[in-house]
Amino acid sequence: DSDLSMRTLSTPSPALIFPPNSPGFQNGRGSSTSSSSVTGETVAMVHSPPPTRLTHPLIRLASKHQKEQANIDRLPDQAMIQIFSFLPTNQLCRCARVCRRWYNLAWDPRLWRTIRLTGETINVDRALKVLTRRLCQDTPNVCLMLETVIVSGCRRLTDRGLYTIAQCCPELRRLEVSGCYNISNEAVFDVVSLCPNLEHLDVSGCSKVTCISLTREASIKLSPLHGKQISIRYLDMTDCFVLEDEGLHTIAAHCTQLTHLYLRRCVRITDEGLRYLMIYCTSIKELSVSDCRFVSDFGMREIAKLESRLRYLSIAHCGRITDVGIRYIAKYCSKLRYLNARGCEGITDHGVEYLAKNCTKLKSLDIGKCPLVSDTGLEFLALNCFNLKRLSLKSCESITGQGLQIVAANCFDLQMLNVQDCEVSVDALRFVKRHCKRCIIEHTNPAFF
Repeated sequence: DSDLSMRTLSTPSPALIFPPNSPGFQNGRGSSTSSSSVTGETVAMVHSPPPTRLTHPLIRLASKHQKEQANIDRLPDQAMIQIFSFLPTNQLCRCARVCRRWYNLAWDPRLWRTIRLTGETINVDRALKVLTRRLCQDTPNVCLMLETVIVSGCRRLTDRGLYTIAQCCPELRRLEVSGCYNISNEAVFDVVSLCPNLEHLDVSGCSKVTCISLTREASIKLSPLHGKQISIRYLDMTDCFVLEDEGLHTIAAHCTQLTHLYLRRCVRITDEGLRYLMIYCTSIKELSVSDCRFVSDFGMREIAKLESRLRYLSIAHCGRITDVGIRYIAKYCSKLRYLNARGCEGITDHGVEYLAKNCTKLKSLDIGKCPLVSDTGLEFLALNCFNLKRLSLKSCESITGQGLQIVAANCFDLQMLNVQDCEVSVDALRFVKRHCKRCIIEHTNPAFF
């Protein structure tokens, strides 16, 4: 036997993921039902691997016959490991209970760089405790191979589960806990303090999280080492409603390496918070402040300080932004590729003109629900942004078929066009289809199909 067979003879049961009375765990056998469909209380169990040989002669004969029919057993170990690599965590636990060989293969360290758990009723705190305990057996108290933990939508996740990750997974690089509204700042602080390699953090929908910072102990201890800095580059705080300017100031001061930041529906953020952000985080490539209703043209002036580094910007439904803010972005952020300005009703043809003439490499633009944008603005886009691939004009009341025809005649690479609730003729839509053959048109004209 290989050294893998010398591992301790225990493995988390599928009941770690599925409760015994769920559709995915019946009569002691797991089905293919995903972990998101579980109901009831999840039970964490530890089972021994299947025995090496069967003693009863009839059972042994049946087993031999089944083995002859199972072509999968003829595959080499490397091929089996490759197949197992596509399985979610709960299915991998099931495979470990099939036979001795599968047990050894299922616990190959290469398969445990990621833990992915989903489901509203799963006892995720217990699951993480049992799994990390099993993965720490070769390196006591430390799980060196685990780099990614995704427990999005597990509403029963609490600070206890995050404490387990922080204590056992020092090599963690990616953590996604979106929709887990029971976790608090303290648990997040522990993770970022004890996992120095963490680069990707998604806490969207975690309404109790108001900041990202080091614990006081870690701040004192690690200050000479990295100056109280956190290595996070990707941070998603969408729907963290309680986040305020002061919290954003702390995040910016500690997470200076940020390149992707999403603050959708962080409704308490103002222009002052963006000013703090631009002081410390000068490497941001993607930024979203959609539905931050207090962000105005002054905030756009701050964002424009990112200059050519900014490639993605979403300011959807920021009603205080006008042509003035768009001019700031267009003047300084010439390499912008994506702009979502849906619902910014203060934007007119003049703003679109300035944007088109300065951001000529624009590939995606959403100016839906901007009633002051007309065919004139579309003409400026068509004559300057030849690389445009996605354009949304949903509910733009001043748009007509003439403007669409100008766009289609110049932007041959157009792949998506949204003209829902726009007064455009069937002939104009057919013109677009003829000139942009790969374009998918979203419309509300029943005569065009």
